Amino acid sequence: MGDCGVDPPGRARRGETGVLVTSRLADGYPRLETSRPFAAFGKVARVTGHEFEIRGLRLRVGDALTVHGERGATPGRVISLGPNGANALLFGEPAGIGMGDQVSRIPGGLHASISEELIGRVVDGLGRPLDGGPPIEGPVVPIDSPALGALDRMRIDEPLPVGVTVLDTFVTTGKGQRLGIFGGSGVGKSTLLGMMARGTAADVTVLALVGERGREVREFIEDELGEEGMRRAVVVVATSDQPALLRIRAAQLATRIAEWFADQGSDVLLMMDSLTRLAMAQREVGLAAGEPPTARGYTPSVFGEMARLLERAGPRRIGTITGYYTVLVEGDDMNDPIADAARSILDGHVIIERRLATAGRYPAVDPLTSLSRLQPKLVSADRLGMVHAARDLIAAADEVRDLVEVGAYVPGTNPVADRGLAAAPVIAEFLKQPAHETRAYEQAWQGLDALDVLRGSS
Repeated sequence: MGDCGVDPPGRARRGETGVLVTSRLADGYPRLETSRPFAAFGKVARVTGHEFEIRGLRLRVGDALTVHGERGATPGRVISLGPNGANALLFGEPAGIGMGDQVSRIPGGLHASISEELIGRVVDGLGRPLDGGPPIEGPVVPIDSPALGALDRMRIDEPLPVGVTVLDTFVTTGKGQRLGIFGGSGVGKSTLLGMMARGTAADVTVLALVGERGREVREFIEDELGEEGMRRAVVVVATSDQPALLRIRAAQLATRIAEWFADQGSDVLLMMDSLTRLAMAQREVGLAAGEPPTARGYTPSVFGEMARLLERAGPRRIGTITGYYTVLVEGDDMNDPIADAARSILDGHVIIERRLATAGRYPAVDPLTSLSRLQPKLVSADRLGMVHAARDLIAAADEVRDLVEVGAYVPGTNPVADRGLAAAPVIAEFLKQPAHETRAYEQAWQGLDALDVLRGSS
């Protein structure tokens, strides 16, 4: 009988990684056990761009590791396994890494220090300060964290004011709700986030700038957030020129920071700009791992990772994470794969219209197409009636807008449209709000109630 590669019980085979002892399971198959740990170091066997292959080290998908190159230690992560070894990507640049460089595994994965010291600070995707301040001191926690169980969450039944009139009234947000801000480039998404950071009633604001232009980071922090916004904010930054893994890690770290503060009992406002750039980073990782491209080149893991990240926001056992995620829609196409997937996961959507932005109306939020799925549970029937009445008037005016613009509409032919055309400018003026101004929640509702054009329209 030929050698099948398995020694009978009682015999041992000595190899490079130690003595392997076999025993028989109940079903007759052999079980292998090792008497000492596997090799502590592997070696770089191939480098292609940011991807490299490791041999001689036992690794699993998702393991964190360190590559010891001539420029020092660079962290990375295993993205796939092959017959010759493990394939990994770096959180830093591959310059200085060569064939044969040692690779070691980071036990327990990547961790970061999270504490109250983060408030008012700017850090990168690995939790390292970018503002010139001292290192963050505090509990060291793993960055990866599973979503809370569906039945372990509190119900959402209380509004969270954000200081923006059109959002507080037409798209009322609940503590623990998750919404997307959808719009093309240059229509005011980042400006809206800055307004919310300054005007929100949340205890802590965590802002993730994922794939942002390096030039705009300082401008956003100083101009949009300012001292008022930074006073209770944590900013996590990964610019567009940094590796895809670091951009993904920035989004995960920001979510982990929000979880930590929420678990201390705080109401946290988590804002991410943008979810689309995060998806692009995950697409790079998926393609490097050998996944097949699907819709517009996005790999299957993009949609799975998006759902896992978004599900980590929401109400917790004691605190809440209210999430706002910007979605950059290419060519203002709201049926973009990322926009479509995000709408199916989130609890509402804020649509920013280029037409309103070019007309000089800010914030350029479309009150007709924007929606909070939880608004009926968060406001009284009277207030909900006012919102419906205002929407009806705007919709009536919108139906005949094209006719009015070409001079083909004759006043008096449609009484409903006439009321809408008279009321729409009044409602639009009420919804205008300068970027530097915040309004109290009750003040916004009182202003809506004071509009005479809503009387008799509900």
